[in-house]
Amino acid sequence: MTKKFIILILVSAAAMFSCRLAGLNMHQSLAVGILASSVLGTLFFWDFRLSFAFLGLSILLLTRTIDIENAIKFASLEVILFLVGMMIIVGLLKESGFFAWIVSLILRVRKLTANKFIITISLLSAVLSMMTSEVVSIIFMVAAILEICDYFEVEPTPFIIIAVMATNIGSAGTLLGNPIGILIATKAGLTFEDFLIKALPLSLVCLVAMLFIVVFWFRKAVSELDSRIKELGANEILIKLISVPPEKDLKISLGIFWLTLMLIGFHHRFEMMLGLEANTMLLTMPLVSAGAIMIWKWKRARSYVEHDVEWWTLLFFMMLFAQAGTLKYTGASDVLAQHLVSWAGYDINKLIGAVVWLGTFGSALLDNVVLVAAFIPVIQGLESISAHIEPLWWALLFGGCLGGNVTFIGSTANIVALGILEKERNIKVTFLKWIGIGFVIGTITTLIVWLALMFIPFYQ
Repeated sequence: MTKKFIILILVSAAAMFSCRLAGLNMHQSLAVGILASSVLGTLFFWDFRLSFAFLGLSILLLTRTIDIENAIKFASLEVILFLVGMMIIVGLLKESGFFAWIVSLILRVRKLTANKFIITISLLSAVLSMMTSEVVSIIFMVAAILEICDYFEVEPTPFIIIAVMATNIGSAGTLLGNPIGILIATKAGLTFEDFLIKALPLSLVCLVAMLFIVVFWFRKAVSELDSRIKELGANEILIKLISVPPEKDLKISLGIFWLTLMLIGFHHRFEMMLGLEANTMLLTMPLVSAGAIMIWKWKRARSYVEHDVEWWTLLFFMMLFAQAGTLKYTGASDVLAQHLVSWAGYDINKLIGAVVWLGTFGSALLDNVVLVAAFIPVIQGLESISAHIEPLWWALLFGGCLGGNVTFIGSTANIVALGILEKERNIKVTFLKWIGIGFVIGTITTLIVWLALMFIPFYQ
């Protein structure tokens, strides 16, 4: 731990010193150095990441690198409130049995085979992450996969890895799938419809590519599962699954959820019709639904807020967003953008390549929210140079989501899934066991996105 702390101090100091040599002023250099220390603190000392975020922002305020008013502005309270509302809605769905019900319905596959099972869990993981979030999706998928693999007496690890990969890919399909989606949408002025039109098709293509890869990569596990299905019979598994009938509470919960999704999906059209500021309905609809839920379930309202809202994570996001925003406030991000442009020579394809690949392999080493928060001010700095930077936002989105598949620390969904696997079955997945399939899928899916963003006019 001492060595890591020394490395953190040295790298942060080197970042500041390098910025001074590059011509940045003291406040700009400090903003870069503090963000670097928070990023490294998150990487080296995961359990203390909120401490680094708090201390970093405190230093920025005390040194007058940023003032309180702008720190609050850059903390992106609108994104935080959106996530709070969605977490309360997900808490209701979880309590009403929605996830157990939908898993049991979709897994009632006739003439079940190992390939059908892989396709089903992949599609289900991707769709659930698009509708709720990657973490919520993977929690329920891991529980279902463990139950199924226990019944057939097969090793669950390959199928859990497949579900995680599909979850990360699916999380790029809508702005609900990953916190970076809503963050990018609010900063770039993108709508839910933009995601459905441009992000979802690419996400589905990447999912299909992933399916071909994993069926070949885990062919031994696929063959073993096939033989166990033939031996034990597929129909018996339905008895083992939790089956939750769509009772009154679940029907009302589903009604609230689908109404919220519909209003979020068409928020741009309603905003234009009502003359509202862009993204007003997008950001407030989860709060309206959460308010209705807390009135309906008033005895459980405090529990939803205290237990279903991940306050630790949200506070970390707020502090991190404020630190990243300091780059923009001090002008450091504009200088970094100028350096990026001087290398790329105003070539949008070079910029797309730089963002998508740095995003992918940066997210492989860090939590993707950390990386995206640091990148956003730099891309915003390019707006003064080129008005046409929308492809860079999609490059950042996919780099952040697809990079999560490269290593087992690249995404929160990975960490949650492997934690459950270790706790429930005492199975540890090593770095080497993950990196092989993770690197192949991460690289190939990123290559697909990179080529699409460069050569398909639809994305230009």
